[in-house]
Amino acid sequence: MPTATLDEPRVIETAAKLPSRILIVDDEQAMRFFLSEAMTKLGYEVVAAEDSETALDLAAQEEFDLAILDIRLPGLSGIEAISKMRHINPNIVPIVMTAYGSRQLALEATKAGAYDLFTKPFKIDELNVVIQRALEKRRLQNEVRALEDRLKKRYAFSNIIGNSGPMQEVFALINKVIGTDVTVMIGGESGTGKELVAQAIHNHSLRRRKPFVKLNCVAIPEGLLESELFGHEKGAFTGAAGMKPGKFELANSGTIFLDEIGDMSLATQAKILRVLQEREFERVGGTKTVSIDVRVIAATNKDLAQAVQERTFREDLYFRLNVFSIHLPPLRQRKEDMAALVDHFLQTNRRPVNHPLRRKDDHLALIQTSSAEEGSGPTTVSRDAMDLLMEYNWPGNVRELENCIQRAIVMAEGDEIGPDCLPMHIQNAGRRQKFRIQTKSDSLDQTLANYEKQLIIESLRETNGVQSRAAKNLGISERSLWHRVKKLNINVQRIKNAGQ
Repeated sequence: MPTATLDEPRVIETAAKLPSRILIVDDEQAMRFFLSEAMTKLGYEVVAAEDSETALDLAAQEEFDLAILDIRLPGLSGIEAISKMRHINPNIVPIVMTAYGSRQLALEATKAGAYDLFTKPFKIDELNVVIQRALEKRRLQNEVRALEDRLKKRYAFSNIIGNSGPMQEVFALINKVIGTDVTVMIGGESGTGKELVAQAIHNHSLRRRKPFVKLNCVAIPEGLLESELFGHEKGAFTGAAGMKPGKFELANSGTIFLDEIGDMSLATQAKILRVLQEREFERVGGTKTVSIDVRVIAATNKDLAQAVQERTFREDLYFRLNVFSIHLPPLRQRKEDMAALVDHFLQTNRRPVNHPLRRKDDHLALIQTSSAEEGSGPTTVSRDAMDLLMEYNWPGNVRELENCIQRAIVMAEGDEIGPDCLPMHIQNAGRRQKFRIQTKSDSLDQTLANYEKQLIIESLRETNGVQSRAAKNLGISERSLWHRVKKLNINVQRIKNAGQ
């Protein structure tokens, strides 16, 4: 008879709507049958094996979430089978059971990777509680791995998009510096992807398994910046209830990324210089010297050489930081990358599917599921919309483009993003560019008349020739629009027919 007991008439709830798969390994047929029946009633999907070799073959062929193994088995023991099974499937959670429990045996099972050990006889509901905890731990571990994979993909070189000449030069510089430990200065306008490049350099460096700590020097008030950088001791200032390590200390053995470093005060610059020279500092309010080994990557959207001449940036710190420089080109100087960037953002910003409305505090759950694999939405951009994207100047660079595509995905109703899905200022910029090209040789009066006519025609097209709506969009009265249409000889009926 099996040596486990099933409490009656206690009702045990099923483990999950989607059944987890359990592999049961025991040489006693009665125990295999009993556990299989009990686990199946609890809602699990169960496969049983009579020895370790059979169990390992099954683990190699099928996916299991959890394994329950007897320690005494023919051939390989349950403990010996654990390490081989985890080599086949690192995600499987092993639980061992034995009729001969001891502290030494429990220690050996734990060292082998067992989640828990049960001594026969045991109760099924107690085993089920442990199973559910083990599966929850497995789920959390899988989520952490998935998040790490997404972060690695996000900061991989494949996410730094560009086939243009300027971007190929950037890639060449990144490849040269990733194998070194030198300080890097990344320059470029806001939104060009400086943080992305910094993270990619760290992820491919010798320090990739160590911390990558970021600090935006503009986002921290000047009075708190020193504490953020170097930490503080308890009582260093009002509100300092305990010791807090700073960014440099947290980044020890890894990389610190100082974004917008050109906006630091001269006093803070002097303290940064000392850290770079001496590799040590004191926390605010402290006297103990803290030694660090950290790589510095700095970024700025300012011309630091000019700032040195204007005496707003220390010359010695500039030379200390500018060991290896990388300058990221603005988007307007690499328009040939536009199609690849748009396609990338279409894939990485897909809409979530089959999600009910959520409360505001559930927004993170919604964001986590909006992946390219699970999402839906447009997959292409129309030619007219792409022309508008190409004509726009992009003062916010790649970050502005991504925001634009995110909005367009929300606005689009089909598989294609059209001009009307783009923000109005981008649509208007395209119209102004087109107008300038058409009227650059006209007189002022003719230019104004042509521009007025073009705006009215575009508004009538958007409203399918409905003049009352077009007048409202233009901010004029319907009567005023009627007079302008007549004066400029605009054929409203033709516009209506074209829209049908």
